[in-house]
Amino acid sequence: MLLMTPGPTRVPETVLRAGARPMLHHRSPEFSAELGGLIERLRPLFGTRGDVLPVHATGRGAMEATLCNLFSPGDEIAVCCNGRFGEMWARIAEPYGLRVHRLAAEWNAEVDPADVERMLTAHPGIRGIALAHSDTSTGVANDIAAIAAVARARNALVLVDGVSSIGGMPFAFDDWGVDAAITASQKCLMSAPGLSFAVLSDRAWAANASARLPRSYWDFASIRGDVTKDKPETPGTPPVHVVLQVAEATRLIHAEGLEIVYRRHAEMSGMAQRGAAALGLAPQCPAITRHSTTVTAIALPPEYTPQQVRDGLKQRGILTAAGLEQYQPTSFRIGHMGDIRPADVLRTLAALGDVLGTQ
Repeated sequence: MLLMTPGPTRVPETVLRAGARPMLHHRSPEFSAELGGLIERLRPLFGTRGDVLPVHATGRGAMEATLCNLFSPGDEIAVCCNGRFGEMWARIAEPYGLRVHRLAAEWNAEVDPADVERMLTAHPGIRGIALAHSDTSTGVANDIAAIAAVARARNALVLVDGVSSIGGMPFAFDDWGVDAAITASQKCLMSAPGLSFAVLSDRAWAANASARLPRSYWDFASIRGDVTKDKPETPGTPPVHVVLQVAEATRLIHAEGLEIVYRRHAEMSGMAQRGAAALGLAPQCPAITRHSTTVTAIALPPEYTPQQVRDGLKQRGILTAAGLEQYQPTSFRIGHMGDIRPADVLRTLAALGDVLGTQ
C-alpha cells in the first residue's frame, strides 16, 4: 500500500533495517554515538546551532512538554487556532491552568501578523504565542518569521509545532527568532512514531529557569544535561530502535541534500495542486495563499463522498487521509512528505482521475 497520508509516512528500506538491528543498550558507547550523530544532523533541519532535545513521546507529548517547561499557572498565552494542530496547543494548555487567548479560530486562512499585533496590544500580559508551521488539517503554512518578529517585539515567546514541516520544508529557528520548536519521527523524518525533538532559544531557557508548571518526565533541563555530555545519553530509557531509525533517516536526508529535499517537496505540492485542479477539484480552503508543501487538502463536489473516493484509491493500492472535523464530510487529504517522490504523486493523481471517472 502506498501511504499518501500526512503521517505516519512511508519508511525507507534502510530505515526499516535500522529499526531491526539487534538491541543496543541505551548506556552503551555504540548507542551514545548514534544519538550524538542524530542530534548533530537534526540541527540543520531545525536551522539552529542550539541543543536538540529528544523527547520520548509523540509530537503531542513534545507540545505538552514545551508548555510545562516554559510557563507557570495563570500565565497568559495566545494560540493561533487556524487548524486542528494550532487548536491543539490551546487544548493542552488549558488543563494546566494557562489562560488561553484564541486567535484566528477559523480554519480557512493563514495567520495574519497584524492580528497577532492586535492581540498582543489588547492583552499585554501574554507571555507566549503558539502556532503550527504546517497544519495538516488545512494545508496552511503560517509565516513564522513575520509572526515571530511581532511577538518578540512584545517580549512574547514563540512556540512552533513543526511536526509536519521540519525535515521537509525550510525552517530557520535561529534566524526567524523562534523560541521553541518541536518535530516528531513519523512524518518528514520518515521513521516509526514514538519519538519527538525540541529546541529552545536562550530566551526560552531563561523562562524555563523560573517556570513553575509541574514536570518530571518532561524536564527539558534534565534532558539537556544528559544529551550534552561528552557521551550523549537520555535521562531514562529511550525507544532505542526509533532513535536508530531517525539516525538513519537523517543520514538519508543529508545524503540527498537539504535544499534538494525542500525542492522535491515543493515540486510535489505544486503537482498535487495542479493535478487536482485539472480534475476539476478545488482546494479545501481556497482562501489560503501560503501552502504547506507536505500535504494538500482537496474539496470534493457534492456528487462524490470522501469515503467513496478514498475507498476507490485504497482499492488501487493508495491510502489517503480523511478531512478533519468540519471538513470531514466534504474533503480528503493527500500527504506528500518524507520518502514520497514525484512519481508517487503522479500515480496518486492518475488513480484519482480513474476513481472520479468510475463514480
